[in-house]
Amino acid sequence: MQKTFNTTSEQDSIKLAEQFSRIAQRGDVFALYGTLGMGKSVFARAFIKNLCHTDEVPSPTFTLVQSYEAPAFTISHFDLYRLKDQDEVFELGFEEAVYGGVSLIEWPEKAGAWLPKDIFKIEITPKGEGRLFTVTVFSEDKERRLEQIK
Repeated sequence: MQKTFNTTSEQDSIKLAEQFSRIAQRGDVFALYGTLGMGKSVFARAFIKNLCHTDEVPSPTFTLVQSYEAPAFTISHFDLYRLKDQDEVFELGFEEAVYGGVSLIEWPEKAGAWLPKDIFKIEITPKGEGRLFTVTVFSEDKERRLEQIK
């Protein structure tokens, strides 16, 4: 199933991320695809801030991963841009994160074959002054939850 969302401002993208945070469950992976400047980090920060009630959400560009404690699970925010080889994800606690908590992954293509198949695949592309979020899911459970996003 695929569903698209148009945002016309950064604030719209933040509101969309907050909606996604409300449907998140342990074991979910939100794979954020898009070129530089598309808003992957904006989406991830808003998602984390909404669940963790924190204003401090630094980018994991240099640390590659940041973790946050939400009430129901740990959120791992990965930025895989600087990885040279897909096997490097294991040095980041990738496997434990994607199966034991909720993961937001920027540059998920760098995880190669290690990226789980049952994910929220979120492709962000420019559309006029805003962004087009194309979300693809691969299971009935995720389809039901995606339908809750307006």
